Amino acid sequence: MKDKIIQIAGRKQLGEFAPEFAHFNDDILFGENWNNHDIDLRTRCIITMVALMSSGITDSSLTYHLQNAKANGVTKSEAAAIITHTAFYIGWPKGWAVFRLAMDVWNDKNIADDAKSKHEASMMFPIGMPNDAFAKYFIGQSYLAPISTSQVGIYNVTFEPKCRNNWHIHHADKGGGQILVCVGGRGYYCEWGKEPIEMNPGDCINIPVGVKHWHGAAPDSWFSHLAIEVPGENCSNEWLEDVDNEQYKTLK
Repeated sequence: MKDKIIQIAGRKQLGEFAPEFAHFNDDILFGENWNNHDIDLRTRCIITMVALMSSGITDSSLTYHLQNAKANGVTKSEAAAIITHTAFYIGWPKGWAVFRLAMDVWNDKNIADDAKSKHEASMMFPIGMPNDAFAKYFIGQSYLAPISTSQVGIYNVTFEPKCRNNWHIHHADKGGGQILVCVGGRGYYCEWGKEPIEMNPGDCINIPVGVKHWHGAAPDSWFSHLAIEVPGENCSNEWLEDVDNEQYKTLK
C-alpha cells in the first residue's frame, strides 16, 4: 500500500482568503477522495488527466497531474496514447495543447536526470564528473569521483545503465591489482572465460594482476563501485577490446 496522500496546497495558497475552499481541496478532494483505494492511484491519475484535458485546462494544474501520473507509473508511450485517444473525442487542438505540457514532463533528458539523481541519493558517495579522460575505454557514459588520492587511490566509478568498460588487465612488477566494492545500484564483474558475477551494494571483488576482466552496469540499473588501487611497483593498465554486445545482451 502506498503512503497516504497529504495535500497542503489549498491552505498554503488560499488559507487566509478562502479557508473553506482550502479545507475542501486539502482534506476532502485529496485527503479522502485521492486516498480511496477502490481505484488504484495509477488509474486515478489517468482519469484526472482525461478529465482536465476534456475541460480544456492546460495550465499548471494539468502539469501537476501529468507529473503525478508519471510518478505513479504512467510511461511516456502510455501518456502519448492516452492523449491521442482522448483528442479524437474532445478535439484535436486540445490534444496539441496537452502534448506541449506532456513532452516537458516525459522529456527523456528529465527522465535520465531523475534516475541519476535518485541513484546518487541512494549512496553516501558522490557521482562526480563525467569520466572524459577514459571515455574511449567505455561503452556508454561513466562518471568519476576521487575519494582518496594519497596513500591508497580510491575512486567512486559510476556507470549509467548498459555502460561498461572494455576488457582490461592490471599489471605490476610487485603487488598491484584492484579491489571493487559496490556502493550503489546493480552491475557485473566478469573475468575472461568465466561467467559474469552480479554485484549489489556491499559486494566486494578482488582482482589480481594479470587477469583479463571487465565491469559495468546491468542493462536496467545505474551502478557505482569504489575502485581501490592496491599499491605495487610499476603498476599499469592494459586496455583491450570492447565487451561483445551479444554477450552483454544475455545479462539481466
